[in-house]
Amino acid sequence: MIALVRSELRKVLTTRLWWILLLASLAWVALSLGLVVFASGMEGGLSRDSTEYAGSVWPMGASGTLFVMVIGIMMVTSEYQHRTVNVTFLTSPRRLPVILAKVVAAALISLLFGVVVVGLSSLAAGASILSGGGELNLVDNQVPRILLGSVGAYVVYAMIGVGVGALIRNQVAALVVSILWVFMLEPLLVVVPQLQDVGRWLPGGAVTALYDTGIDYGFGVADLLPVWVAALVLVGYAAVAVALASVTTLRRDVA
Repeated sequence: MIALVRSELRKVLTTRLWWILLLASLAWVALSLGLVVFASGMEGGLSRDSTEYAGSVWPMGASGTLFVMVIGIMMVTSEYQHRTVNVTFLTSPRRLPVILAKVVAAALISLLFGVVVVGLSSLAAGASILSGGGELNLVDNQVPRILLGSVGAYVVYAMIGVGVGALIRNQVAALVVSILWVFMLEPLLVVVPQLQDVGRWLPGGAVTALYDTGIDYGFGVADLLPVWVAALVLVGYAAVAVALASVTTLRRDVA
């Protein structure tokens, strides 16, 4: 199993994909954080020494989870696209360990992503608060929970990506579905009050619950899951992704 995990890590880390997506994730988070900082300087914007501003910048590190989901998808679909899956299964005829190795490798890579992106984002967020005359009230603003939840979100989304890639083996289709889901459907279900009963149980809603501070920005406080329930829901999604990837790969012909 360890050899398989090393093999899967080598497949990703010896290509340009991982660091390109890491840079893209950093750029996306930087853009998101930059927009919040820019808006704070406009009339009617949040003051950078306010609790509301702190509550809006600390969770920004979690906004790059789509990119690790892409890695999870690519780890599976690239095998089918380039026909290397035949070689993989000839080398290791038992398919279940191969899929589990992909899941573990995706989790490890996404953990690296999460630590780097969330770490740099938190440094930038803290700097913006201090430069605006605010104080770093890490405990009062629940920063440890927010940062840990943000890193955990990267791991869960990468594992979900492996499941999506195993279910939708066409790489383009899997990527399009994932992008539409993350950028359109999930935000809609989490933000629209009439749909929140459904949205709060989705991965995006559960992640939002992990870093939510309960601050009302004028749109009403979203009806989110308790933190411990949200954590269990995300663990459940990760387990479903692993099961989905395993079952679909075991039953399908690789030809």
